[in-house]
Amino acid sequence: MPGYQLYSSRKFPPLTDTLRMLAEAGYGTVEGFEGQYATDDQLEEFSSALQASGLKMPTGHFSLKLLEEAPAKVLAIARRLGVERVYCPYLLPEHRPADAAGWRAFGARLEQAGRPIRAAGLGFGWHNHDFEFKPLPDGSIPQAELFAGGPSLEWEIDVAWIVRGGADPIQWIRRYANRITAAHVKDIAPAGENGEEDGWADVGHGTVDWPSVLAALRTTGCRHFVMEHDNPSDHARFARRSIAALRMI
Repeated sequence: MPGYQLYSSRKFPPLTDTLRMLAEAGYGTVEGFEGQYATDDQLEEFSSALQASGLKMPTGHFSLKLLEEAPAKVLAIARRLGVERVYCPYLLPEHRPADAAGWRAFGARLEQAGRPIRAAGLGFGWHNHDFEFKPLPDGSIPQAELFAGGPSLEWEIDVAWIVRGGADPIQWIRRYANRITAAHVKDIAPAGENGEEDGWADVGHGTVDWPSVLAALRTTGCRHFVMEHDNPSDHARFARRSIAALRMI
């Protein structure tokens, strides 16, 4: 059953209405982000809303800062929400390494941050954007170097960001099939369209070859297919049209 990244609905409160809409649209799971459950009050509110909706949350995003500084808190949040896999989602531009050695070191840093998570029986990995696929001055690719430094890291592959990074997602899926445990299912509008939505599109209504990509993903260990749109003008429209399109593929 398809999942839904709640970041897509961050501009459309309240959460209770969003979760009700998603359940009615046919979603079975959601994926949250740290800003929704970082404090005790947020966690209590989020947990209650999730339970009332009947939706599950098998995957969740947590910042590197929280993972490194408070792994016990990450685990407590994960247990409360039923999270089975934890993904670190982003690295600010000013913190991004400039060479291959730096990216290998960052992969090793993630490997270390994930140890208590894996020790508790949860999966742990990285979620990509586009910057990991843009060649460095020496010709190396950050994503490959990151994985070289973190041999145990799982991968929540964000296909559309790979495309925006100028790479071929199917090649990356084949190369790292054994690491992929989740995927963000999102789409890119044709050039010059959907400017008010930052050039993203509802799944199945853009330019990503999702039939081919899904066929490739289904040969991997991917268990979670998570719908996402970084800036929809109407999150309910995005949710409905995207799940309908996915069911047709």
